[in-house]
Order: sequence, then C-alpha cells, then structure tokens
Amino acid sequence: MSAPANGKGNGLAIDVRGLNKHFGDKHVVSDLSMQVGRGEIFGFLGPNGSGKTTSIRMMCGLLTPDSGEGTCLGYDIRTESDEIKRRVGYMTQKFSYWDDLSIRENLDFVARVYGMPNRREAVDRALEGLGLATRAAQLAGALSGGWKQRLALAACLLHEPELLLLDEPTAGVDPKARRDFWEQLHQLAARGISVLVSTHYMDEAERCHKLAYIAYGRLLAQGTAEEVVASQNLSTWSVEGDDLAALSTQLQGAPGVEQTVAFGTALHVTGRDARVLADTLARLAGPDRRIEQTQTSLEDVFIHMMSGAEDNMAARKGKEAP
Repeated sequence: MSAPANGKGNGLAIDVRGLNKHFGDKHVVSDLSMQVGRGEIFGFLGPNGSGKTTSIRMMCGLLTPDSGEGTCLGYDIRTESDEIKRRVGYMTQKFSYWDDLSIRENLDFVARVYGMPNRREAVDRALEGLGLATRAAQLAGALSGGWKQRLALAACLLHEPELLLLDEPTAGVDPKARRDFWEQLHQLAARGISVLVSTHYMDEAERCHKLAYIAYGRLLAQGTAEEVVASQNLSTWSVEGDDLAALSTQLQGAPGVEQTVAFGTALHVTGRDARVLADTLARLAGPDRRIEQTQTSLEDVFIHMMSGAEDNMAARKGKEAP
C-alpha cells in the first residue's frame, strides 16, 4: 500500500478548537481543543462515558458540534465532511462485518461500497498487507477476536486513508494480538498515516507518540507520556509488607496523601507534597514495611486525574434532586 497523499493543510491531520456538544441537558464534550500531527499516533484516553467517541465523531465530520471549529486533513469539519470521510478509515470497537461471508468476501463488499475501480487488486493488497492471505476463504464468524480485529483494520485501509480513527480497537483481544496490532499501527505511521486511537490500556498509551486524557467531557491533559506525567507534579512512594489494605485505609486523608492504589504486592501512595508525604509514611507505615520512592507512572497520573474530575452527569442529577 502506498503512502497517503499530503492533501490540504498545515502538517496537521486534526486541528480543532473549542468543540462543544450537548445531548439534551448533558454537556458531553466541553471546549475540546486538540492537534494531531501527520504520521502521528495519538492516544485518546478516558473512562467510559467521558465523551471520547463523541469527540472522535466530531473531529472527523461524522457529528456536527454545537460550537467550535477546526479541520481534519485540511478540510473544514462543518462544511467539508464528505471530503473528510473519503480520506478517513473509522474502526469501531464492535466488530461489524458479516459472519457468514469469508474474509475476502467481506473485503470485496467493502470495496464495492467505496466504489473502488480495481477491487480485486485492492483486496489482494489488503490481505497480504495484514497477513490475511492464508485465511482469505475462512468465514468471518469463525475468527478469533484478534483475527476479526485484523480484518476490521484491513477493511479500514482498503481505500488508502490518510487518517485512521480507532475506537477502542483492542477491547477483548488477547495480549499477543494487541502487541501485533500495535506493531502494525507503527508501521502505518512510519508511512505517514495518522492514527487517533482511544484505549483503556496503559501499555498501549505508552506506545503512542502523544496522548490526551478526557474525563466527563473535559480535556485534562495532553502531550507526550513524559509531559503528561510531569504536568501533574506528583510524588509516588511504593510500600511493601503485610496488611497493605489496612494501611491504605489508615492513610486516607492523612497529610500529603492524595491517593493510594494497590499494584500487585505493593501499595502506591501519591501526593503533590513530597516532603509531607514522606513524613506521613515514615510515621504510619511502620518499621516492618519496605518504603521507597518510585517513579510516578502514567497509570498513577490517570487515576489521580480521574479522582479529581467532576462527573457531569452526577452533577446534573444533583441539581434536579429535590
């Protein structure tokens, strides 16, 4: 598959400012501004119901924002959505192809929908490019989750898009299939294809060139993984030893402690004031537990940001309560 054309624009695949979307009286996306570079893998993270899918749909012209503006591949998201759709591959988290058709038949059908003049060549190219050629005659309904995912990606790439929008594409897929999938994404990015991918997996987030974290409709942080971690100014200590559940309860509300999270056989204790946090742990953890400062992880940061975010739906319900 050849590299995509450069198209219109200023070197950005996505450039949006101040996007807002309401459904009824719920403010689903609030003042979202984002930039995704060409050939960049951009991770979009956040809890379920945070507005990720709505944001993705607005950024590629599938959903009109209530306010805000921007471009996708150099085309206006409000007035040139048809041009955007021709140049974007969109992969939803739910497998949506036909179980009673083979892999080749599924891809051929998609090629017909796109009105591609050289369908057979395009399908052959997709089969080879995604390692599906030996399974071309297999029914889609008999595929495992990882192979279904590969079929879905092949279908997205048939029309040689400049941008891939992937909505939690690895949900329910085994670790090896997830790793293989991400290797494929990096190969695509190396050819100049931009990727915007939503995920819940921290190991996947760390493989992105840049990240954005959205919670309850608001963008809380964006940048490289290192920049996102540094922006929160958190200190984290790892505590190992007996009865960590009791210690976690004891530390709730203690000076300097902002969150405690169990990580395997250790308890991660996080806060902004490193000195106060260290004093609290020295006083409460006791001499029989091992205490050491550790590097704040992306997961520590996201849990911290989530704990401080306001649930827009809960707030709305609260106002309606008598």
